[in-house]
Amino acid sequence: MKTILLASFFTAVVSAQGPLDPALLIKPLSDSWPTYSGDYSGRRYSALTQINQSNVKNLTLGWVSRVTSGSGGGRGGTPTIVGGVATTESTMGGGGGTNIRASILEVNGILYFSTPDNAWAVDARDGHELWHFFWRTKGGTHIGNRGLGMWGNWLYMETPDDYLVCLDAKTGKERWHKEIADFSLQYFSTMAPIVIGNHILVGTGDDLDEPGLLQSFDPETGDVQWKFYTVPMKKDDPALATWGDFDTAKHGGGNIWIPGAYDPETHLYIVGTGNPSPAYMDSPGRKGDNLYTCSIVAINVDTGKIAWHYQTSPHDTHDWDSTETPILIDGEFNGKQRKMVLHASRNGYYFTLDRVTGEHLVTSKYSESVNWAKGLDKDGRPMRDPEKDSTVPGALVSPNNGGATNWPPPAYSPDTGLFYVPSNDSYAMYYLTETDPRGAMGLGGKDELGVGSLGAYLTAIDYKTGKIAWRHRYPGTGGNLGNGILTTAGKLLFAGDLSGNLVAYDPANGKILWHTRLGNISNAPETYMLDGHQYILVAAGDTLYSFTLY
Repeated sequence: MKTILLASFFTAVVSAQGPLDPALLIKPLSDSWPTYSGDYSGRRYSALTQINQSNVKNLTLGWVSRVTSGSGGGRGGTPTIVGGVATTESTMGGGGGTNIRASILEVNGILYFSTPDNAWAVDARDGHELWHFFWRTKGGTHIGNRGLGMWGNWLYMETPDDYLVCLDAKTGKERWHKEIADFSLQYFSTMAPIVIGNHILVGTGDDLDEPGLLQSFDPETGDVQWKFYTVPMKKDDPALATWGDFDTAKHGGGNIWIPGAYDPETHLYIVGTGNPSPAYMDSPGRKGDNLYTCSIVAINVDTGKIAWHYQTSPHDTHDWDSTETPILIDGEFNGKQRKMVLHASRNGYYFTLDRVTGEHLVTSKYSESVNWAKGLDKDGRPMRDPEKDSTVPGALVSPNNGGATNWPPPAYSPDTGLFYVPSNDSYAMYYLTETDPRGAMGLGGKDELGVGSLGAYLTAIDYKTGKIAWRHRYPGTGGNLGNGILTTAGKLLFAGDLSGNLVAYDPANGKILWHTRLGNISNAPETYMLDGHQYILVAAGDTLYSFTLY
């Protein structure tokens, strides 16, 4: 009898699967989690209120689900679908492993998520595995995978060996795969694809000496619709004036590896770009600001043309990507309603911009130890101090190479008007080990010695002034950042700390309201509503944990 009931339940779950309604992506985030940040705004703010300050103390574990990567088969007898262009299975290093760093999609009662070379579907009610897809890779950077994109009944994932793969969301079977970039040029692809209308937006990069780019693919066929390069690829590009020579510019980096945010009113996809190349060498070819590296760029999703840009680190010399996800809000600024972009850059500075024009509104330090800039220019951009570049005798610099923040996603609450970001006040000695630009391409030519950290924090920033509203220092002295933030209309903020705790805070003041220890929390918390129950979802290594009220 039990077997029949379980079989009937499984059949009901599978038959309940349906396509993603694209209208969910436009609406404020509530019951589901259909894209990387939950919705297009990047706020990671859910309208759900069932779990709130009055009852969060009663939050308890609903279910646990552990996954296994590779071709050896899924858990509970679930078959593994094997794809890929390699003929043999390869176990790759790079730190990603089976750590679930991805944002997890929740659509119609199913959770979809990924690690490098792997994708899964599990039941959002109890965590049992529905299917597992494994990609046989040619190799590449396996440092992490940021998640999947969804369009109708189809899922999209990037692979470390630079393919875009389309899967059937019901079965996990591969529909097609298309090359994103030339693997022989050492490109890497880790970003979660972002679905906007009939565009699958895919970012990729190269830490050697190739140009970063954003591409749009057709969701039906996988054909390329347009490409946007983050550095000049033609001699008539006006951005070339910010470089020393054309050859350096067209090999100048500017990787795109973290998803951006989308404004449906202007049709602009607003995304951050990475560091210039060579990263640490102030070579003649890099003379100038080096656009559009270390910038926020606004791209028309229909044409792939740039509408505006703002550079957060002109002429970066420390590998401080500005790829961190920007947040779009409507709010009051200087007595007027403005449409804005909020961004905390890896370099330790916070920015508020007008999202329609790119006009600068606010710049401030959110890391108290930052020492690499001499001040701000007329446009609010930090002015690099050359004495803080990598030198042969060494330079004491804050932040370290990991940055004052990094890939873990920030959040925003309209209830408080505060922007939240994991941050780290860190120092390092930067040594120049190669004075010939030919030997310092990519990330080469520098050595770094970590000196220490004054602390890692959950930091709340007032977007109107850039001032820190409050900081919660994580216990311990480690230099990590935690792994991203969730805010809800239940007046709660969820984040993982450095000791492996999942913590619920009061977003107004940082007071701790609830916590539980899970171990290595590896992604940002999320929430969804199913069958009348709100769940809080987070990953720790290879395991999903779902919490609810009983």
